[in-house]
Amino acid sequence: MTWLFVRLKLSLLRGGLRGDAGRQVGFAFSVAAAFLAAVAGFGLLSLIRLAPYGVAVDLVSAAFAMFAAGWIVVPLMAFGLDETLDPARLALFPLTTRQLATGMLAASAAGPWPLASLAALCGGVVALAHGVGGVLLGVPAVILQFAFCLTASRLVTTALSGALRSRRGRDLLAVAAIFGVLLVQVPNLLLNRGLSGDPTRILAAAGEVLRWTPPGLAAHAIADGGLIGVAELIVVAMSVVVVAWLWIAALRYALVRPDSSNRGGASVRRSPTGRFLPGGLLGAVVAKELKYARREPRARVNWISAVFVSAVFMFSLRGPAGAAGTWAAVGPVCLAAVVIGLQAANSFGIDGRSLWMNAVAFSTPRDLRTDLAGRHLAMAVVAVPLLALASLAAALAAGNAAWALVAAPTAWGVLGVAVGIGSITSVTVPYTYPERLNAFAGAAPGQGGQAFAASFVTMLVTGVLVLPIVLPVLLGSGWWAVLAVPYGLAAAWAGRRVAAKIGSARFPELLAAVSRPT
Repeated sequence: MTWLFVRLKLSLLRGGLRGDAGRQVGFAFSVAAAFLAAVAGFGLLSLIRLAPYGVAVDLVSAAFAMFAAGWIVVPLMAFGLDETLDPARLALFPLTTRQLATGMLAASAAGPWPLASLAALCGGVVALAHGVGGVLLGVPAVILQFAFCLTASRLVTTALSGALRSRRGRDLLAVAAIFGVLLVQVPNLLLNRGLSGDPTRILAAAGEVLRWTPPGLAAHAIADGGLIGVAELIVVAMSVVVVAWLWIAALRYALVRPDSSNRGGASVRRSPTGRFLPGGLLGAVVAKELKYARREPRARVNWISAVFVSAVFMFSLRGPAGAAGTWAAVGPVCLAAVVIGLQAANSFGIDGRSLWMNAVAFSTPRDLRTDLAGRHLAMAVVAVPLLALASLAAALAAGNAAWALVAAPTAWGVLGVAVGIGSITSVTVPYTYPERLNAFAGAAPGQGGQAFAASFVTMLVTGVLVLPIVLPVLLGSGWWAVLAVPYGLAAAWAGRRVAAKIGSARFPELLAAVSRPT
């Protein structure tokens, strides 16, 4: 039964790649990234051997703890993308709970990224093992650490599976995840604000806390060796058994409780901005996109991410002396404009199968150009005042409120360039958004690499095209910002025209690309 689940997982990966060059390229990109991550992780952990003994043990303990935290957090954000994470998909199979548990555990260990994680963890053996005894204890220590990561990950995803299928649960996860990312940046922000401390003492204090956790015990078992190491491995093994028992109990409960994700009905309210929108196709598209921004969890995540990225970058640019010049005011809001503009890189993906109504209604490239204009106008309704507020905040943080008059138009110009490039990407490299199970779902299963490549290309081309308006401003020519808005509007207009010509000629392919079953 365990091997059957592994074969099913591999069949899902193989089936998603058949007949689709985009998915094949994306999967190849993902495999290559996993291989590089495995090599880099193994190499970095191995280099810890050069550090003093106490520091090396604390560093490996912290690394093992970070692996465990990553295994808990990342599957939560991937919920809805990996079919093996949701126990509800397997509830109707004639299998016992223990059979499901062992099969799901094996399936979660299959794939390039779990293997990359295991390979990287093996670097801890090189870093801490001394002699044959250390290696003999290091191998089971890494295996137990990997097993702890798997079981802890399954416990959390299974226990929260009911909430993650609900809209409120996905919204709460989105906010919590973004807040967690911000917390990770707190040490960097504190150091940039001038707070200092002895890194060795800070690491030692963290090591004292992690010493008695399963990841810390696994690291110390490799370093201590002998009977002490064996005793520590026994404690780690008992921890894995306890977590696995809790997971089986949560799985049993998840398989019999009613699904609460579909309870209640959503109320339909008329948009308060409807009276101010233009008529015809343009106004209809704007109204639809504004509803997406208000009610679609993934759309809200994009907007919240832009705000948090801007905030982190804003305080990171400010050094201990608090004087980073125009960079501190212009840089964060331009970055936020790029992050917001990346939403336009797959404009039609969020419509999914309903895009066929556009295919029926559109008869000329002008109709598609009007549709893109409506999407860009809806984005501008939210982004323009948001970037203005971000510019004021960045200018105040930089110490000169007048810099907001330079930062805001520059960011608006960057936004125009980003949505123009995103229009072309939307019709040349379209991909499917999965069903609304995950606020972080940027692409359907098997298309993650393709989505990353499309976003990366959009960001890279945008970065090159905005240099004529951003670079002079950053170099001190603030008056150059008056040209940013016309430049951005021209880029957005040109991008829509090119995208309309390309998209109208291949609208059937575009519809098929964003309508794939997930």
